Amino acid sequence: MKMSGGCLCGKVRYKADAEPAFTGVCHCRNCQKQAGSAFSIVVAIPRAALSLEGSLKDYVDHGDSGKRVLRRFCPECGSPIVSEAETIPDLAIIKAGTLDDASWVKPTMEIYCDSAQPWVALGGSMQRFEKMPG
Repeated sequence: MKMSGGCLCGKVRYKADAEPAFTGVCHCRNCQKQAGSAFSIVVAIPRAALSLEGSLKDYVDHGDSGKRVLRRFCPECGSPIVSEAETIPDLAIIKAGTLDDASWVKPTMEIYCDSAQPWVALGGSMQRFEKMPG
C-alpha cells in the first residue's frame, strides 16, 4: 500500500509503501496533549518503509513502560508527524491526520482506554485495551 503525507506548512513530507501493522485510536494523556484533542489516530508501519523529507524536531517522551518514545514534529508549523517507541522498535507510528488521503484509515483498536476522556464513546467493533496490548 502506498501512502504519503506531510505537515501543515509543507516543509516535511513522507512516503511509504507498506501495509499497516495496525491502525488505532490512542487515548493516552501524552497523545491527548500532543494532538490537542481527546485522542490521536495512528497508523503503524514498518520503520524501514518510511521515507522522510525535510527536517524534524524530536521530543523525547517516555511511555508507561519507562522506555523512550521519540515524538517527531515539524519545527516550523508544529505538526506531529511520527512517533518511534523503544517498545516497538521496528515500527513507525504515523499520525493519520498528516496523511494526504486518510479516507482508507479504519482503526481496529483503541489503546490506553483507561485514560480516555469520559465523554468519548467511539463505538463500533474496535478492540479496546486499558493500556498498550502485547
